[in-house]
Amino acid sequence: MTLAAVKQPPAADRVYTHVKQGVLDRRYEGGTLLTEGELAEAVGVSRTPVREALLRLEAEGLLKLYPKKGALVLPVSAQEIADVVETRLLVEEHAARKAVPAPPALITRLEELLAQQREQAAAGDLAAVAVTDRCFHAEIVRSGGNGILSRLYDQLRDRQLRMGVAVMHSHPDRIAKNLDEHHEILDALRSGDAEAAVAAVHRHVGWFSHLARGEVR
Repeated sequence: MTLAAVKQPPAADRVYTHVKQGVLDRRYEGGTLLTEGELAEAVGVSRTPVREALLRLEAEGLLKLYPKKGALVLPVSAQEIADVVETRLLVEEHAARKAVPAPPALITRLEELLAQQREQAAAGDLAAVAVTDRCFHAEIVRSGGNGILSRLYDQLRDRQLRMGVAVMHSHPDRIAKNLDEHHEILDALRSGDAEAAVAAVHRHVGWFSHLARGEVR
């Protein structure tokens, strides 16, 4: 093995990954104040790369920097949920309609992801459930073959993961409901019913808009 193969990523990248993963899996919850010193010690780097990583995360909307104090982890806002839901509905309803007739490879992949999600839910691994949930939807979007749309959807990835984990912690009853709704989407695609697939996606994704407005059922 060459030296390059075992070389660690740059220090700023290591801090960025550490903090971002902590925010996404809720080790660093909204409202937590992170200091440069604590992060430098946790990752084993100097403060300069910490500052660089925090600036990147602020640009992504995950943190707010306060000079000489640290970085505040921003809570998921109602407006952010509403914006993500609106974008997801536009992209995913279009993708569901375009996915019919569904190629066998897509159906097989969605079946695999649904089975994986059931196992993760049974094990209580909510962060993994959120990742697989997001993969399930991304597969449908990618199946349409529109690279621009897929890239746009991928930009929502971290926001979706963060919201998904937060919702499952706050509303554990949604985990079983999400699995059932994924099954409905899969059944509609399997049977070639585009309108049923679109309706199932609308119900599934639209639930989050009730969350944003405080009307959770």
